[in-house]
Amino acid sequence: MKIDHIALQVDNIRESVQYYNTMYNSTTIYEDDTWAFLQFDNIKLALVVEDEHPYHIAFAAENIDSDKAVKHRDGSESYYLKDPSGNTIEIIKYKE
Repeated sequence: MKIDHIALQVDNIRESVQYYNTMYNSTTIYEDDTWAFLQFDNIKLALVVEDEHPYHIAFAAENIDSDKAVKHRDGSESYYLKDPSGNTIEIIKYKE
């Protein structure tokens, strides 16, 4: 598996997108009022608001347990779990 993205909790999606795009040269893959997805040269960054999406680290997998997985609007599917310290991990599979 490889790290696909990191999700940070932010106060304002639009303001944070502008900050990362301007200061760190990211490009916006997706943005709405509750989350955004930014592309950097080596990794993606998700920006999330409290109570809508958990902040987490995501690992891309070729196959995932479909009983736990939720399908997303972009065709990907994923599920969340906790590590021994309570950190949220997302396992995600993108459509081929």
